[in-house]
Formats: sequence, structure tokens, C-alpha cells
Amino acid sequence: MPEGTAEDTATRVFADHRELLFSVVYNMLGSVADTEDVLQDAWLAWAARNKDAGEIENPRAYLVRIAVNTALSRQAAISRRRETYVGPWLPEPLVEHADAGDAAERTEAVSLALLVVMESLTPLERAVFVLHEVFGYAHTETAAILDRSPAAVRQLAHRAREHVHARRPRYQADPKVQRQATERFLQAALGGDLEALMEILAPDVTLWTDGGGKSRARAALRPVHGSDRVARVIAGTTARRPKDLAIRYRTVNGDPSAVLFDEDAPFAVMVLDLDPDGERVRGVYAVTNPDKLAHIDEE
Repeated sequence: MPEGTAEDTATRVFADHRELLFSVVYNMLGSVADTEDVLQDAWLAWAARNKDAGEIENPRAYLVRIAVNTALSRQAAISRRRETYVGPWLPEPLVEHADAGDAAERTEAVSLALLVVMESLTPLERAVFVLHEVFGYAHTETAAILDRSPAAVRQLAHRAREHVHARRPRYQADPKVQRQATERFLQAALGGDLEALMEILAPDVTLWTDGGGKSRARAALRPVHGSDRVARVIAGTTARRPKDLAIRYRTVNGDPSAVLFDEDAPFAVMVLDLDPDGERVRGVYAVTNPDKLAHIDEE
């Protein structure tokens, strides 16, 4: 066998599965940086396993198992780090380029709103939910990945599904309706129009603002509930915004959303969660922590 063939093959196989691994781990952790760290560890384990060109019957299953269990092993450290986070913690938004085509595996997008709900699951419940509900793995396959019995996995899946669906009934907002609602919301918010904001906000709306204590925009330290309070907080915050914010409408975690730029630097990502009839906004997610926006460019 020519020198380097085994290494080249290992590299190609890993690259072929990288988008899948990224999607699975990101949906478990909600952080791009942590996901990239997990994938680096998965690559090192994979490369070491393939040093002698030993054949693995099912590379996809092997790689998913490595990535999922590496992610689970990092959960305790991630949880401790988030305990000291300033204000609400939101998942790091995945923003598609305006001209992006269909990314094969990463199109298994989980909305920001659903990721927030998933934060309340245990790490194992979340792993099972992601593998089964998002990627369609059978319970027997998930059991093999997690080294648990199928019965235990079915119980974890039931608890996770019941918890998630109780807090967020499953439905898919129409993309055109979502885009129109986002445009109306931003027009009212940036214009400081309280009356227009009250018309689009559901009475039980919740506002999450994630600035991480580093944002140039003042972020609320706790979620804000109720249309009146949310409208006033938004109007007060946008009154202190940079004057010439540019709005770019992008797909964020699978949903039509908005990215605001101050000159050429990302200033905020705004994601709305609509009620089932698409008439009102029941959730506003504003990520302004510059660490979570650093990977976003204007083009």
C-alpha cells in the first residue's frame, strides 16, 4: 500500500461526515466553539484508530459514537462555565450566507427557540432527543451509541419528548410569514413605535437578550415577560442603538431572521418565535454578545 494512503483515506472519510457530526454535536451543546473542540477530539481519535489502515465496518456510526460521547464528557465543564455567565445564555446562532445553497447534513436545523427548551433536558435526554427526534436514529442505534439498553433509551426519549412538546408544541412557521413578521417587528422596534410593537407582540411574549456582559447594547439580566414590559424594554434599548445599523435578512438556525451590522461588524442577531397562527410574536431572541457573533460576516 503506498505511503500515506491510510491517512488520506481517514481524512477523506472524516471530511465526508463532518457536517453530520457538527450538526449532531451543535444541537447537543448549542455552542460553535465547543462543537469545534469536540470535532477536533473526534478527529484525533479517528486518526489514531486508522493509523494502521484498520478497516471500520461502519465509519458513520463509529464517528457519531465518538462525537456524541465526547460531547457528553464535556457537559459538566460546560455547565460550570455557564453558571458564571452574565445574563441569559442563548445558543450561538448559526447564520447562513445570503447565497448559501443547501448544506447536506446541516439542514437538520433546530430552531433557536427549540434549542432554548432543550437546555432544560439532562445531557443524556438531550442526546437521545437529538439523535432520535432530529436525526431519526432508531432507539436500538441510539442505545449502541450511548452504551445503554434500548429500554433505557426509550424511557429517556419518552421523558425528553414529553418535556419538549409540553413547552413547545410542534409546528413549522411559514418562512414568508416569518420574514414578514421580522420586518414588521424591526420597523416598529427601531422606530420606537410602542403601539406597533404592542400589535405584533403576543400578550405572553418573552424576550431573551444575551449580551454575556460584553455587549455594546445593554442586555436584560433576566428574561422579560409580557407584551407591555417587552415593548418598553425594546423601545428603550433601541433608542440607545448605533444610528446607522444595517439590516441583513438571513436564515438563522433554519428560520428567516435578521442580522444587524454596525458598519461592517455584527451588532445583533434577532430571531422571532411566532405563535401557531403566525399572527403574533411569542418569543424574541436577541444575541448581542460579540463572542457569539464573531464568525458572522456581512456578505
